[in-house]
Amino acid sequence: MPVFEKAEYSERVRKTKEAMQKKGIDLLVVSQPANMNYLTGYDGWSFYVHQCLLVSLQQEEPMWLGRGMDANGARITTYLSEDNIREYADHYVHSTERHPMNFVADVIKEKGWDKGTVGVEMDQFYFTHRSYVELEKDLPNAKFVDGNVLVNWVRAVKSDAEIELMKRAGLIAVKVMDTAIENINVGVRECDAAAEIARTQYKGTDQFAGDYPAIVPLMMAGEATKTPHLTWSEKVYEKDEAVLLELSGAYRHYHAPIARTIFLGSNPPQLMKDTAEVVMDGLQKTLDFIKPGITAEDVEAKWREAISHSTIVKESRLGYSIGVNYPPDWGEQTISLRPGDKTVLRKNMALHLIPGIWYDDVGFEIDATIYLTENGNESFYDYPMKMFTK
Repeated sequence: MPVFEKAEYSERVRKTKEAMQKKGIDLLVVSQPANMNYLTGYDGWSFYVHQCLLVSLQQEEPMWLGRGMDANGARITTYLSEDNIREYADHYVHSTERHPMNFVADVIKEKGWDKGTVGVEMDQFYFTHRSYVELEKDLPNAKFVDGNVLVNWVRAVKSDAEIELMKRAGLIAVKVMDTAIENINVGVRECDAAAEIARTQYKGTDQFAGDYPAIVPLMMAGEATKTPHLTWSEKVYEKDEAVLLELSGAYRHYHAPIARTIFLGSNPPQLMKDTAEVVMDGLQKTLDFIKPGITAEDVEAKWREAISHSTIVKESRLGYSIGVNYPPDWGEQTISLRPGDKTVLRKNMALHLIPGIWYDDVGFEIDATIYLTENGNESFYDYPMKMFTK
């Protein structure tokens, strides 16, 4: 059963087709797993082989195309009719003689959609160079254009039903961070703490099952706090070292990231304490500023203003939009809180602000995961905005 009512999916498809028309696209080949899920409900760990949706202006429903053994997954998780679930034979998988996009091209020709403008997601993780080459070879009468992030931008404004799922992810996020803080102690192996965190991510709450997040637990300790995006090892946590955590709660693939910093000792370095004070104050002032009608770059400018009295400089973006997603990223690849992004923020957009600071000697991370309301914003979870010491 799909997660949402059919009417919600139909509205998403309608908005996607509206965006296609504006770009002159007759047929959109959708390969990004989150976009496939968003438009039809399809949910399976099958993105390691080629699969896609075809969204045509000439047909009401999208069409799912994928490996034969995954077709029943499409029947179970989507609202699509049987005619719009097409499966390719297993001899297409990992073959040097044929490619799944040859099958996709055959279906496009069968439907008579091969003479118009075809949009493809040129910069998505699972759409390969060979996929494009095979489609272009097999559809000589089509004009190919870049349809990258077209659906992603439709996803940027959430429905009320999506916001509710992200609130559930927020409840899970609280339990996940509680688990991390409880289990990260001097003498504990990083991998043992990671195992408990993952257990909580999957278990969820008594009311809601958890899900696998699009990004594994990021857990930087000691020397690793100089940088983000590292994971765990068999190393044992030591006294007087910091631990930076980038975690998430996830429900039905909707995410609520949560990041905090732990210091395993009673007296963090002065640089860390000073950095934490500036970052937390600056983040709170930025959150107080965010509301519909301002732009993404306005948010980043407010952040820079709020920390301008300090020596802290954050060169990377302040944050980005989030929602439903699959590995390897929970970001939507659309809104970025940085100079030059003039996207006007709207009600029910969801943002992850993470002003991580990494020095050669020490790092500090904290975040806020919010959605925009009528007049401001609210967090997806209630969690202390502080540095934890143990």
